[in-house]
Amino acid sequence: MSEPCNTEIEYEHEDFEFDTIEEELQVNDRCQQLLKHFYLYLQQQGMSAEHASELAFSADLYLRDYLLDFGRQNVVQPQAGIIRKFAASWFITHTLDPEMSQLEQHLTAITALYRYLRVQHFISLQELAVLETEAAQLEYYKDRIAAFLALTGDGFAAWDADCPAKF
Repeated sequence: MSEPCNTEIEYEHEDFEFDTIEEELQVNDRCQQLLKHFYLYLQQQGMSAEHASELAFSADLYLRDYLLDFGRQNVVQPQAGIIRKFAASWFITHTLDPEMSQLEQHLTAITALYRYLRVQHFISLQELAVLETEAAQLEYYKDRIAAFLALTGDGFAAWDADCPAKF
């Protein structure tokens, strides 16, 4: 029987802060390592390699495209409302044909990622509870997608005002 892989992260919160492009590239590399550890962790928890890969892929979109590139956020210090902005606005406006099933997969991955970050002592139990509550607002996100797809004329401004993607 093979020995389990180490899924512990050897970074500090500050290691995910950046101001310059060089620092951002370093944080991007750290995010890739974090995602690899997350993928291995999911497998060690009994998840198939295929399913773990799907969740890591979805978590990658959230971490590197949304939080890092768009939001310029520290990925291990989540703020309240961060998942809501992702699901209710950013995902919808940055996806060619937003579908609830696809969003649900991303939310499942995001929740699993934050649970992993809790195990790694990056976030508190209270922070995790807030994030899980945000991820569970499926009816709200479903309504947001439907409203977005039904937009006509100048309706985007009012739709966006309800939950703007900007930080």
